[in-house]
Amino acid sequence: MEFKRTNMCGDLRIENVGDSVVLMGWVAKKRNLGSLVFIDLRDKTGISQIVVREEDKDNYEKAKELSAEYVIEVKGKVFERESKNPDLATGDVEIIAEKINILDQAKTPPIYIKDDDDVSENLRLKYRYLDMRKPSVQRNLKLRSDIVRTMREYMYENGFTEVETPFLTKPTPEGARDYLVPSRVNKGKFYALPQSPQLLKQILMIGSLDRYFQIVKCFRDEDLRANRQPEFTQLDLEMSFADQADVIAMNEGLLKELFDKFTDYDLKLPIPRMDYKEAMESYGSDKPDLRFGYKIKNVSHVFKESDFKVFADNTSDGRSVRAINFKNIADKYSRKQLDKLTDFVKDYGLKGLSYIKYQDNIQSSIKKFLTDDIIDGLKESLDIEDNDLILLGADKDMTVLEAMGALRRKVAKDNDLYEKEYAFCWVVNFPMFEYSEEEDRYVSQHHPFTMPNEEDIDLLLTEPEKVRTQAYDIVINGDEMGGGSVRINNSNLQEKVFKALNLSQEDIENKFGFFIEALQYGTPPHAGLAYGLDRLVMLFAKTDNIKDIIAFPKTQSATCPLTEAPSLVDDKTLGELGIKIERD
Repeated sequence: MEFKRTNMCGDLRIENVGDSVVLMGWVAKKRNLGSLVFIDLRDKTGISQIVVREEDKDNYEKAKELSAEYVIEVKGKVFERESKNPDLATGDVEIIAEKINILDQAKTPPIYIKDDDDVSENLRLKYRYLDMRKPSVQRNLKLRSDIVRTMREYMYENGFTEVETPFLTKPTPEGARDYLVPSRVNKGKFYALPQSPQLLKQILMIGSLDRYFQIVKCFRDEDLRANRQPEFTQLDLEMSFADQADVIAMNEGLLKELFDKFTDYDLKLPIPRMDYKEAMESYGSDKPDLRFGYKIKNVSHVFKESDFKVFADNTSDGRSVRAINFKNIADKYSRKQLDKLTDFVKDYGLKGLSYIKYQDNIQSSIKKFLTDDIIDGLKESLDIEDNDLILLGADKDMTVLEAMGALRRKVAKDNDLYEKEYAFCWVVNFPMFEYSEEEDRYVSQHHPFTMPNEEDIDLLLTEPEKVRTQAYDIVINGDEMGGGSVRINNSNLQEKVFKALNLSQEDIENKFGFFIEALQYGTPPHAGLAYGLDRLVMLFAKTDNIKDIIAFPKTQSATCPLTEAPSLVDDKTLGELGIKIERD
């Protein structure tokens, strides 16, 4: 480089007219008009227009050589444009080149460097270093950095200490599948990459650190659904001598700061709280989207004496008939579209879906069973009016609720039924356990270190399905942005929970022995929470694709097209680790 850069390409404005500047960046576009060559020079901040005149022969010849993505430096003077570009922040000015140096040449890029390209995602990720030159990716990565900085500053201001916990840890049960790392030094043994720093952050509290936080990578070896990555980032925090109210208040302050800084939305505190049972009964989800109404209603009583056996047989304990009244959209749904909704709920385990289009002439898939009493009962329960579309399902409570909850979200999205830009709630009083038919035992709904509600402790070994916890999730726009709980700080209670999970004494010792011992040396009451940073950034970036806000994301098959990871390892390296691969 011959010169020192004085300005970024996106920074120059009308007040810079007359300044001598040095810019460096990539050639985004070149236009040769004969006597003039125009160059759009791009860096992470934006674009400046460079003008090269034919009479300036040295620079003119260099300018003619330039192609897209050449890296150049330009020395020149800022002038006001005759023809201004209102679409560019720098559109009032241009730089008349006095000296151009080519810092590096570039091959023709395999993808366009523009936001509205239609290239496949796999190709974009293969050439991520080109893809991230796009303004949208630059904005998202800068936004992520600013959010992390704001989080760190808030935590420091509130007395938290940042501590790094190790990536090479001990495998533990009660979660997703671990990524395992073989040990060469301790042949035949394995580390696990952490799914979260759960035990270690609790040990930090035992170690009297008082308040801890960390921006930390976590890992889960699971089948990837939409917006899941095998490695993800959390803001992880823990507080000693704190209860649920303390953690919620601390985190509401953080959310208020983030929304004030990165949106125009005025977040009102406190954020409402919703009982888990209410969330499931009314919204079919423990992360209810409250940007629209359309609650799920239990209409089992309406069909109890019905001749329609499918519904009548689902009005006993543990089974129910549920309905949603979608107001004033009956005319938007054809029979073919309703059949597609039936196929949709089948993916959630619901065998069928019934509909009623309440118009002058009622149309319904169960019309012959709709007696006057049933119609009157539905009107009373669902507030039915002209042109309403009523969708009904029946099955086991959890099956029908989850299916109707998914249906609620789909119909709202398909018809843009949103009434608010943002909707918040804390979901509280989660069940301690859920029954796993696959394992034929109760498993933790959150994790086994969650403090039960005090009044439910006596039910742990007798009626575990009734035990509620001091757990809490922060839900924004139907996404769980973070979750946490008050932790167990007594070794006897912790062992009781392990027994309720049907873990043997040997399992407890092998998996958690170090933690159980630590609990015996004076453990303060403590509680914490972890945010999914990626989801939060998606919210502020207003994107529904997690890959948009991660510098080097993986595909849905957990591969990296850029580096071609994961890759094969040679037999020599495997031998050093004491591993033999069974190849197909």
